[in-house]
Formats: sequence, C-alpha cells, structure tokens
Amino acid sequence: MSSERRIRVLVLGGDGQVGRELMRAVPPAGFSVTGLGRDALDITRPDAIASAIGVAQCGFVVNAAAYTQVDRAESEREQAFAVNRDGAAYIAEACRSRDLPLLHLSTDYVFDGTKAAAYTESDAVRPLGVYGESKEAGERAIRDRLDQHLILRTAWVFSPFRHNFVKTMLRLGREREEIGVVDDQTGCPTAAADIARTILTVAERAVGDGFDRWGTYHFCNAGLTTWHGLARAIFAAAAARGAPTPRLRAIETLDYPTPARRPANSVLDCGRIAAAFGITPRLWRAALDECLDELLGPDGRDKRQ
Repeated sequence: MSSERRIRVLVLGGDGQVGRELMRAVPPAGFSVTGLGRDALDITRPDAIASAIGVAQCGFVVNAAAYTQVDRAESEREQAFAVNRDGAAYIAEACRSRDLPLLHLSTDYVFDGTKAAAYTESDAVRPLGVYGESKEAGERAIRDRLDQHLILRTAWVFSPFRHNFVKTMLRLGREREEIGVVDDQTGCPTAAADIARTILTVAERAVGDGFDRWGTYHFCNAGLTTWHGLARAIFAAAAARGAPTPRLRAIETLDYPTPARRPANSVLDCGRIAAAFGITPRLWRAALDECLDELLGPDGRDKRQ
C-alpha cells in the first residue's frame, strides 16, 4: 500500500463490544475507522446496507453486528436468523457489488463442543442451538456470495463495554455473598480489544496487492479455563483492587439449566491465523487484568455499571 493511499474501515455493529474497541483502537498507518451502530443501520434492510457502504466510501468492511442473545434466540428464531444469516448475506452482496473485502465475526457456538481437543477451522460444524445455527448459516451465506471474505471465529468475549461475563460477575459480587458458577464448560476468554487489534492487522494485509489468504480463521486469547476458573480469576484480581469478593461454588451445567445448550468444549485452535498473519494471542489473564484496570476504580467500584 502506498503512503498516499488512505483506507477507511467501516465497522457495522460499531456499538457492540468489538465495535467499540475498534472505534478506539489505533489503526495502522494509512487507515481510519468509522462505525455504525444499530440505531444508525438496520442490517436486515439490504437497501440501507448498500447506501451506508456507498456513503462511507470505505475500502474494507467489518461486520461486528449480530443477534447475540443466546437463550432468547430459542424463542426468537426468526429474529436471530434475520440478523445473523440474512443480514450477513445482504452485507456480502453489497460488498461484492463494490468489490470490497469483508471480515465477518463468528463464534465457537458453530461447534457442538464434543471434541476432546481444540477446534480447527476444518472441523465439522454442528451447532447446538438457534444462535449457533444462525451464525453458521451466516458463514455459509457469506462464502456463497463473496470470494473476498474473512470469517473470524472467537469465543467468550469480554470488555469494559456492554453485557458480558466479567461485568456480570462484578455486579453479582456486589449483590451476593455466594455465587454458583459452571465448572464443566471449557473455553478461551478473549478480550474484545485483542479481537479489534487482530481485525486491523488482518485488514492491513488484506487490502494489499496479491492478497490470497481469504477464508475462515480462529482467534482467542491464549490459555483455557472454565467459567468457574474465569470467575475465580476475576474476583482474585478484583479483590486486589478493593472490590467485593463473594464465595464461589463450582456447579455443573445440569445445575444451571438454560433454554439454549452450550458447548462443553469451546477451545479454538489459533494456529492458522498465526501462520497466515503472524498473530500470536496473549494470555487471557493479561487481557483480563487490562480490562479490570479500566473497569475498577481505586475503591473497587465498577466505573461502567
């Protein structure tokens, strides 16, 4: 890319966890980032998508917009598919019409969690619920419509923004003396900030001449744990910052029934993205500490309640 060329990255879903981190990340030289949230763009309207991409005059599109209410999706199947499948298809079609590359965020929930080892990009998908089904359908919609696509699967996302497990634990820690947390689901907690940096690294490479590494990739922070293990780490770090520390009780998935089934193993193998882009994820504990530094003030109170 020449030093005079300017590339605008358009983020759809700019008000979500990853979208917010993309908006405040430092972009590569020659790049700028602009975003549209749900209030500004309804991705279930193909005419609105085409207009927004045209007005933005962008050189790269990121779809970070999604229906993410995992349990509610079981009773709102039509809405989940309208956003996660149809919206993805409309975005891919709009990118194809303007010869634009697209990076689309996906999820570990496309897998059933029965594999003993980490999931690779070539493993067969088998979602357990509507959310995973709708996201997997969105992946297929993009592959069918756009050659210049990058699908980035991630898992267990946390940040100082919006609803996520870290913020939920901090809130419950203020409200309860004891919390039961599932200890038989395993995954890789991942900071939205690290996902954002990865997206920008990939975007910089993807707009270069001769780029041919399109396809599906996994990215998560390094290391794995259970939800109970993550909660234990959250409260150990929060206690050091003066935040309330409840008692934690390890429970099984059967003890905490939910409308949607979750994969028991959500660990994703990140070897392909390391080989293609030289991206080596940092440990999730380091990413968690950075997030808690921002969330908790000197008195241990959540600054983003």
